[in-house]
Amino acid sequence: MTEVETDSRGRVTIPKDVRERYGERYRLVELRNSVRLVPVPKDPVGALRESASDELKQASMNELRESAGEEGRKQAEENVR
Repeated sequence: MTEVETDSRGRVTIPKDVRERYGERYRLVELRNSVRLVPVPKDPVGALRESASDELKQASMNELRESAGEEGRKQAEENVR
């Protein structure tokens, strides 16, 4: 684990080895008691298909959007109060 601090302008520097491993773009996700940086893949649809089940690999873009929306609503109900 690496500890980092914000600079006087509120910026955080991500160490080079982490950027090389995960890329240059991240989403800042606010959770109940913390924040998380989530890497944004260069090809989000390709990354989703690679990590998906065989069923999802064959799905259309509309089916992927619908599935993602359902999962997002489910997680929101479980984690946001």
